[in-house]
Amino acid sequence: MSSVRVSPESKKTEKAAVQKARVAVLKTTPETVLEDYGRLMRLAEYEKYLPKDKDTALKINISWHVFYPACSTAPWQLDGVIKTMLEDGYKREHIHGCHNRTVVVDARVGEVNNKQRQMVVDKYGLRNVHLYENERWVRYEPKGEILVLNDIYPDGIYIPERFIGENILHLPTMKTHVFTTMTGAMKNAFGGLLQERRHWTHSVIHETLVDLLTIQKEIHSGIFAVMDGTFAGDGPGPRCMRVHVKDYILASADQVAIDAVAARMMGFDPMSLDFIRIAHEKGLGCGVVEDMEIVGEDISGVNWRFEGKKDTFASRGQKAIYHGPLKPLEKLLLRTPLVPWSYLASRFYHDGLWYPLVGRKRVKEALETKWGKLFNQY
Repeated sequence: MSSVRVSPESKKTEKAAVQKARVAVLKTTPETVLEDYGRLMRLAEYEKYLPKDKDTALKINISWHVFYPACSTAPWQLDGVIKTMLEDGYKREHIHGCHNRTVVVDARVGEVNNKQRQMVVDKYGLRNVHLYENERWVRYEPKGEILVLNDIYPDGIYIPERFIGENILHLPTMKTHVFTTMTGAMKNAFGGLLQERRHWTHSVIHETLVDLLTIQKEIHSGIFAVMDGTFAGDGPGPRCMRVHVKDYILASADQVAIDAVAARMMGFDPMSLDFIRIAHEKGLGCGVVEDMEIVGEDISGVNWRFEGKKDTFASRGQKAIYHGPLKPLEKLLLRTPLVPWSYLASRFYHDGLWYPLVGRKRVKEALETKWGKLFNQY
């Protein structure tokens, strides 16, 4: 290997040059996906980042309690990760599925409808942890610079006690998002690390994701992400998306880098997305795709031209509160006893209107694809 001459401008620059971000990207098929996840994780050198003597939380994503392709962690994604870890010597008793709770999404229902629980976690005999059930949350004082969370939560930042000192492996999907343009590994920490009042952060969501990555780097013994893009979602995500078959899977220990690569593949400029740019500038990861080591597939010509700025009726209302004419009423509407109106409105719109009128047909069409047929086999 050729050596790299590094200008002694700063220790941060030198460290970034030595520890170049590595992102693994592969194309896959339903017939080979479980083995491909193993190859992917090993290409990304995951064992270097997840110590085997520590517990590992598999942070499963459930963005909707109904099955909607690209919305939540795919069963083959979870299956491939667990299979690989067990093959590589991670002990079954040190691995557990991990779920957060939101007021608009029922994770207990979602893990069944998305075939994560019985078809995968229970199949392997793993523990399954729901962070709001018999889990202790403790006040945490970050050591690094915090941009917004201390102001949003003047009574303190509370995190799950069990997260301190354990590995975390994030399981996001490739999809767009109405607030962050795209959502991936960094956004996947949003549910697990913040309590139900996390909607307070939506007006400063980009800075919040950066703060959460700062905290993760302090509390976890290892961080890794495996992203599924077999189905990918475009439009007003994370729920009301158009579904595309794309056949890609990604993995990296660098949460910023994997999100940047996913963003580039979707057709976005990663450094134009504030959460990626700010995290890059703070030295929390690499947001410049050209500065990374991408192994596996050549993605230089990949551009799906996704649309990340689309809104639904519900998201337009939310943005009016967070950034628009209703901003003066934000605390009244979202931080007082009036707040249940927003939960009910979201459930009514997504579950009562959009899914029956639009979503169910899209799911039916997706189930007729090769990945839909694999989903039905679980």
